[in-house]
Amino acid sequence: MLDSQTKVNNKPLRIAVLVSGSGSNLQVLINAMQAGALPIEIVGVISNREDAYAITRANDASIPVAVLSHVASGKRMGIKTFETHASAQLSAWQPDLIVLAGFMRVLSGAFIDNAPAPMINLHPALLPAYKGLDTHQRAIQAGERHHGCSIHVVTAELDAGAVLTQALLEVNQKDTADSLQARVQQGEHQLLPWTILLIAKGIIDLNNPHNDAESSYLPALPLKLWINN
Repeated sequence: MLDSQTKVNNKPLRIAVLVSGSGSNLQVLINAMQAGALPIEIVGVISNREDAYAITRANDASIPVAVLSHVASGKRMGIKTFETHASAQLSAWQPDLIVLAGFMRVLSGAFIDNAPAPMINLHPALLPAYKGLDTHQRAIQAGERHHGCSIHVVTAELDAGAVLTQALLEVNQKDTADSLQARVQQGEHQLLPWTILLIAKGIIDLNNPHNDAESSYLPALPLKLWINN
């Protein structure tokens, strides 16, 4: 649960980020934090891959990093072992918000339910369509006119939590999976900081993610951001 005093006192929102790859979205958050453009403090980064470039980005910004990738034998760390270590690390950092940004492991319901803060995920499709992998190729093959990305609350069911925000763009006839991925990623770089700002300001309430229109002056979620690229 987000601490209401964090919003009242305008303290930075403490964020932990889980990553698996290059960390371009992590870099966007680091840049925004360092520029004072977002009221956040990135308190730590967890990577499930020891070769993820996101680790370099975090180290360059002097952000604590936990690499939970392999055991001594060189085998991939089992998900239960990963979750045990990740849970202990998150409890030590005590974030207000946990952000999955390009994190490629499926987490258990027990881990999610016992996390010390709400957890959101950035997914490269317009949920509830195209859950899972290969979203860009699947959207092209289906002849979709629009595509994009979504930020949703993480639940035990894959990509099924309440959708908070979405960035939408038009699919071009000449788009390939690679070109569409690049365009969607540009949308991700706008959507993630915008969404976190809305959470930090209390505009999006993660304790009531459905934002019932009858009890709010805001439109029902998800809030949508149109991308022209």
